[in-house]
Amino acid sequence: MTTRYYIRLPNPDQARGNDPDLSFRSRGAEGFAEELQQALRDDTLFLRWQARQEEPDDVDPALSATDPAARVTGQQDDLHIDLIVDTRLSSALLRQRMALLAGSHWQLRDVTAA
Repeated sequence: MTTRYYIRLPNPDQARGNDPDLSFRSRGAEGFAEELQQALRDDTLFLRWQARQEEPDDVDPALSATDPAARVTGQQDDLHIDLIVDTRLSSALLRQRMALLAGSHWQLRDVTAA
């Protein structure tokens, strides 16, 4: 079942994780959407994160799950950016990817069936 997540980046300039090599690089809505979509569709971000762990082989393989059909759209609205995410991945995995990309500088506004 696909779930739709409504995410807000209240201050896009601050939407960066703790590790610059894993964080969002974009400045605009389309770029943020594209980066998040890629992070959900393939395991590139996960593999980069895993390599930085003290014991990479001990990382739960379930965290590497992907959704090749995930879709993310972004829209600039005044000073914030709204992202709409359609994915089959669990909310825990979405939160993990958002934490890597944006740190704590994002808000989950709503969740619905897609």
